[in-house]
Amino acid sequence: MESLPDAPPHRPTILRRLGTLARWPVGIALTSWRYMWRTTALHRSEETGDRTDLPPGIPDDLVDDETQGVGHGEGPLLHRRFTVLIAGSSMSPAELMEDVRGNINRAVPSEVAYFRKVRGEEGPFRRADEYIVRMPGPWDGPVRVVHEDEVSFRLATLRGHLEAGQIEFSCACEGDRLRFRIEAWARAGDRLSNLLYSRLGVSKEIQLNMWVHVCLRVAAMSGGRPAGGVTISTRTLTDLPAA
Repeated sequence: MESLPDAPPHRPTILRRLGTLARWPVGIALTSWRYMWRTTALHRSEETGDRTDLPPGIPDDLVDDETQGVGHGEGPLLHRRFTVLIAGSSMSPAELMEDVRGNINRAVPSEVAYFRKVRGEEGPFRRADEYIVRMPGPWDGPVRVVHEDEVSFRLATLRGHLEAGQIEFSCACEGDRLRFRIEAWARAGDRLSNLLYSRLGVSKEIQLNMWVHVCLRVAAMSGGRPAGGVTISTRTLTDLPAA
């Protein structure tokens, strides 16, 4: 299978940031509309975090000058878990995650986000693959696959991303149900993003609605149904190590 051409260096630019900001009104309107008309129960909790909320380490061979870890960001770190229990699915965790890895754009709302592979062989998420994720919020930007196995994969942000951190998608059995989870460890990538990400809280709500939607779409992809709604936990850590 042919590999995609090498991606250009990921560099933050004023024009790209302004272009992202220009799409915010549309993204806010769409996610707000979804929120108002959603009937699924959302169970939210927020609390102060600690050092256990730092993201997993990235393998040394996947760290380079392009990697944008939490130490390169601004403002507090948000450790967030979006969890849905799925009843009535005949799939195993590995089968469901194979579907998600093979075409994650089936799960994300197309008018709000799109994953485009820019480095690696065509096909599902694989270790060291790179993507550009287009979203109307401050998490728009490049990511690299830093971990993948049968039931999970994790992405790390790269230089030029408007967030700094990692996000993991995983599935496991919980009794006779599936548990699908999106777990993010992220902070704003720079001062401008921090204003809207942490201080105004705009992107925090866009992110919440985005990933809740993905949880519900994955439940539908499994052939099952959400059991008990979606649980969102947020832990905020302000005492962070330097890069």
